[in-house]
Amino acid sequence: MEGGTAEISCRLQNYDGSIVVIQNPRRQTLFFNGTRALKDDRFQMVLFTPRLVRIELTNVSVSDEGGYFCQLYTDSTHHQVATLSVLVPPETPTVEVKQEAVEGGEVELTCVSPRSKPAATLRWVRNGREVPGVVSQQDNGKTFSVSSTIRIPVERKDNGAALSCEAFHPALGGQKRIRHYRLDVYFAPTVRIVPPTGILREGDSLSLTCSVTGNPLPRNIQWSKINDTLPERAEISGPTLQISRLSQSYNGTYLCQAQNNYGRAADHYTLLVYDIVSLPTTSTTVVPPTPSTTQQITSHSTTPTLPTPGLAPDPEDPGAVVETHSAVPYAVIGGVLALLVFTVICVLIVTIWCSVRQKGSYLTHEASGLDEHGEVQEAFLNGNDASQGKKEYLL
Repeated sequence: MEGGTAEISCRLQNYDGSIVVIQNPRRQTLFFNGTRALKDDRFQMVLFTPRLVRIELTNVSVSDEGGYFCQLYTDSTHHQVATLSVLVPPETPTVEVKQEAVEGGEVELTCVSPRSKPAATLRWVRNGREVPGVVSQQDNGKTFSVSSTIRIPVERKDNGAALSCEAFHPALGGQKRIRHYRLDVYFAPTVRIVPPTGILREGDSLSLTCSVTGNPLPRNIQWSKINDTLPERAEISGPTLQISRLSQSYNGTYLCQAQNNYGRAADHYTLLVYDIVSLPTTSTTVVPPTPSTTQQITSHSTTPTLPTPGLAPDPEDPGAVVETHSAVPYAVIGGVLALLVFTVICVLIVTIWCSVRQKGSYLTHEASGLDEHGEVQEAFLNGNDASQGKKEYLL
């Protein structure tokens, strides 16, 4: 293996003290009967016996590859050739990105092993699974360069996803060289305002935090008020907007905006400040659970004021304002109104009916009277039993 140590051996047969010469692949003499002939300190004679000659080569490189000759000069020349083959293990591979990864697009990643012998085997892995890649190999003479390229679609959820490129080689003895890589996906920002909890009243303080994500993360966060300017008491500290001593004049919609090279985003918050509902004098002592903290005493105003219509104080929190609701069910009210309308209609019907009946009776009596008057007049003209007829009429 390159960088290691190699041993080159030469076995002698029927050695009678003749000359032994060892030469490198370029046929340069290294040793002559055990004596160094070439000034290369990497070669050392470690054994010279009538049966075996052994030399040692340190810091081996691929340029040392080839056949080493061992020659015995006797009446008939004998020689042996020992072939040296050098393995070049790969270094930890590198990852090259052709273009930046943007949300909704594709990213092309290339794993490169620039030098190995024989050629290294590369493999992409994500979440424990192999990602197939396009492999290319180039011959650099005695070594090889290898690359493996993959193309994968990316979304913002893939930002920070882990991949690895693994290199395998016989010189590594079953181990592997690994290059870890994390996806860097660029995407437009998202904005969300974290609202306060509870009801805000005059005199309270407001704190709004603008939560921003994005890659790259926006550096500047802008706070504004729609159709108006920010209040004089507004203070901006990074992503936080703080307003002290609220009043109803601060009501409105507040906007948080953020922008990077891939887009912009905004979120809004509508502020609604309620009137303070004053109650008779009460004194409340608030004792926090921590013994070492100082007690805080709050006092409410003694001047009663009329509460806002539709609002009433909370019995558990005198300072809070809650919306009041009627205790009478709407169904009962509707039923009573329907009953009243029905009664009025019935009374009108009865009244009209009685009026029509009375008028008919009056016309009947009037007609009867006219008939009796005609009979009396006829009896008077005839002079027959006038008095009797008149008496009977009167009766």
